[in-house]
Amino acid sequence: MSNFVLIKNANVVLENGILWNGAILVKDGIIADFGNEKEISAPSDAKIIDANDLYVGPGFVDIHVHGGSGYKTYEEPIKASGYFLDHGETTILATPSYSMNLDEFLEATINVKKAWGEAKTIRGIYMEGPYTNPEYGSLSWLNPWRNGVLEKDYKPLVDEAGKYVKVWSIAPEREDIMPFLEYAREVNPDVVFAVGHSEATPEQIRAIGSKYRPTLMTHTFNATGRQPVAGGTRGYGPDEYCMREPEMYAELISDSCGIHAHAEMQQLLVHCKGVDKVVLITDSTTSDGENPPELKHIKDLNFDEQGGLSGSKMTMELACRNIMTHTSCGITQAFKMAALNPAKAIGMDNELGSIARGKRADIVFVDDKFNVKMVMLGGEMCRG
Repeated sequence: MSNFVLIKNANVVLENGILWNGAILVKDGIIADFGNEKEISAPSDAKIIDANDLYVGPGFVDIHVHGGSGYKTYEEPIKASGYFLDHGETTILATPSYSMNLDEFLEATINVKKAWGEAKTIRGIYMEGPYTNPEYGSLSWLNPWRNGVLEKDYKPLVDEAGKYVKVWSIAPEREDIMPFLEYAREVNPDVVFAVGHSEATPEQIRAIGSKYRPTLMTHTFNATGRQPVAGGTRGYGPDEYCMREPEMYAELISDSCGIHAHAEMQQLLVHCKGVDKVVLITDSTTSDGENPPELKHIKDLNFDEQGGLSGSKMTMELACRNIMTHTSCGITQAFKMAALNPAKAIGMDNELGSIARGKRADIVFVDDKFNVKMVMLGGEMCRG
């Protein structure tokens, strides 16, 4: 049986444009070639997949996802992985909650490690906490991490998580945060630090030093604060720091009604950061609180028991559709923010995130409204 797959009759979404009437040749689960359909040849026994003029781009990379369809990514990782794969998310990071205690964090980490390989889309863990600012985010009153940054707490968690962790989200204003950052980096030299659930000033972020300075902003414009300044002047906090820091990536939850981030704030973010530094995330959760009365019409968000925002019900194709609605971005830019940028932000762009020779054949087929029609994972069709 041939180990070649030829995708033809495709509108191939590349990093900076669309290749009309394109084709992609896959060998042994890796993209071997792509180009105009007339220029790409394949062995006579290659499996042929007709894209039927769909847009064919890189599988979505959702680096911040707690769960969906009732499955938590860190409790039932195999089922959660399958659910998001059906929606074109070929790479996800399992994301525990900052409101969990140490034992729960450890159990979540062990669950993900046990499912490694079988949960085919899970490529790491995004630790949203434990050392964020407990005053911000849903269920903040349940946050058990208010008693300082203590080695007896963080050492067992960092040791258990090891190199499975791709991101640690932290609040730089937490006292004694430096020993934690140093140990996390010692255990995993490639880990990314993100600013999340924070009211840090630029001075507090810069005080971390260049070696440990965050290169990612957790869900920009959401669950952040500003320290008060005199005279009614607007404070300058982590979101503003991110917008002016050229090397920093900015996560964005683009929901249908602009609740996590107002549509004009999304436009501002894209304007300031450019499409190369915005990372779409779903922040999908399994929260089951009721919508507050004024937001009863909202279908793609979750709320906690007090009516506060608690992530979303989105999958990535919906986030792509929403960013196109709220901004001037087109299909190419949406794919970049949903695949290549997140892959770059966590240092995995050498193997995924774009249609490029030598990268893993994680490929999604969508129509012009970003409805997912087919999905390929590592060269194998798993939907369609």
